[in-house]
Amino acid sequence: MPPTLLLRIPAAGQEETEWLILDGSGEPAPTRQRGTLSLAAAVWRSGQVLALAPSSQILLAEPDLPPGGGAKLARAVPFALEEQLTEDVDQLSFAIGKRRDNGMTPVAVVSRPVLEGWISQLRAAGFDPQTIYPDISLMPENPGQIVLWLENDRLAVRRAGALPFAVELSPVKDALIVAGVIADPLDPALEPKPLESAILYVSREDWARTQAEFEQLAENFESLKVQLLADGPLPWLGRGLDSVDAVNLLQGEFARVTDYGERWHRWRMAAALAAGLLCVHVAAQALQIRQGKHQGSALDAEIGQVFASAMPSDPNTDPRRQMQSRLDRARKSGAGPQYFLRSLQTLSAALAAVPNTSITSLGYREQSLDLTLSAPNLDALSQLSQLMAKQGLTAEIQSSTPVAQRIEAHMQVRNPNSKGHR
Repeated sequence: MPPTLLLRIPAAGQEETEWLILDGSGEPAPTRQRGTLSLAAAVWRSGQVLALAPSSQILLAEPDLPPGGGAKLARAVPFALEEQLTEDVDQLSFAIGKRRDNGMTPVAVVSRPVLEGWISQLRAAGFDPQTIYPDISLMPENPGQIVLWLENDRLAVRRAGALPFAVELSPVKDALIVAGVIADPLDPALEPKPLESAILYVSREDWARTQAEFEQLAENFESLKVQLLADGPLPWLGRGLDSVDAVNLLQGEFARVTDYGERWHRWRMAAALAAGLLCVHVAAQALQIRQGKHQGSALDAEIGQVFASAMPSDPNTDPRRQMQSRLDRARKSGAGPQYFLRSLQTLSAALAAVPNTSITSLGYREQSLDLTLSAPNLDALSQLSQLMAKQGLTAEIQSSTPVAQRIEAHMQVRNPNSKGHR
């Protein structure tokens, strides 16, 4: 939760007001501050602004409304309250709160010119409030007692489970009688009104002024507790910000419009950084793709060179695909490293059995070993061929030449079942 300024709108005919700053956890600052709205704007930096309007100019009611919401519910409110309204409906603004557990819905009614005046007054001082609540709607409930709040000549009353209301009357006794808190001695009712318990919230100044009156009225209460508001009512009212009965007056045509220009000014640096990071990421990806294409082209060129060298008789149209096709055919025909190793193993065993015979060169192609041998005589070559034949290989002497009292011969060793042999 951002820091919040809890600000009271000055009552009619007054210029000074009071305000309180709530930190991110909702805790109030050590002391309240007083002064004009322009002074409050000068000391306030940024955050939410919650304004409290004088409830003497607001009607709080709890009509029985049909289920639903939106425009349909808003149209039903004036008809549900027509017996309590004295002004033209077109000159009134209706604000609807959250439906309570008992099915009733709190509604706040205020004159349009009055509400427009409050909004203009706040904006002239530099405030753009998120909400405007009737001040007494933040009074907390007490299940076992009537909650009373005395401020100057206004007595606000809240019973458990009911909306608060205010009476502006002096002396205190008359205000309590009109509010129904204590019995009217002139009421001819046969049954006396039962005494009730109450807790009174009052500032030091108002208590000093009315203490004697309340002491004289103590016998009219079952019990009366007094809670002095040493720092004024704002810290106490601030605890009721989450109350379901707190109806925001800024609804309908008075609903707050989001200032996107202000939000953009606040977030433009973060947006610029995010855009910069996105551009860097896109550029890095594009560079990687480009490098990959260059590497792929270079690899294709190398494959083409290898293919032309290994298979000069084949047309060089798609070296990568042609090379893969040749390898696949070779695997299917049975050619592979295992045949080359088997041929070498058989040749090695045969040479070990024929003394003074050695290999001077060796080549392998299509399951055939092409050998150049140095042997003492033709019998040694014949013996080598016979030993290879016993192992299932065919050894053919292609040519032989006498060289320095020895025989140099070209021999081909192959698998007789080889598909590559013709």
